[in-house]
Amino acid sequence: MRRKIVFSLLITVLLTAAPLAEAQQPAKMFRIGVLTGSSLSSQLARNEAFRQGLRELGYVEGKDILIEWRSYEGNRERQRAFADELVRLKVDVIVAVGSGDIQTAKETTSTIPIVMMVGGDPVASGFIASLARPGGNITGLATLRPELSGKRLELLKEIV
Repeated sequence: MRRKIVFSLLITVLLTAAPLAEAQQPAKMFRIGVLTGSSLSSQLARNEAFRQGLRELGYVEGKDILIEWRSYEGNRERQRAFADELVRLKVDVIVAVGSGDIQTAKETTSTIPIVMMVGGDPVASGFIASLARPGGNITGLATLRPELSGKRLELLKEIV
């Protein structure tokens, strides 16, 4: 009888403590790696807008996310080393700011998602297969200025 009481008490304690232990588990801290050739001081407004956008989505830097900024400040020799470092840090995503950064990130990893910010044609550059289906581990933003000129002119004619 005593054994049954001890066993029941043990089960009760474990079942009561389980939700407490679960509640105390820290949330996963996501790591965002940013690879850029510009100095961070020259990009203060853009970097703050990036942080603000994350806050608007509910992410708190230092609590939910950690941003690993890597700026090689135009020194291409450091670019590859910084890309390798972001991979070693096992960031969850790499934000590559320019065409050279995207290429370096692409050559460095095929598993970590890469978010590109490029001013040219990512298909012609060989970063993605197509705009509709990028494929691989690269996605992001592209401003196709020359490619859209004809369409913009067509829309302007229709408006006039």
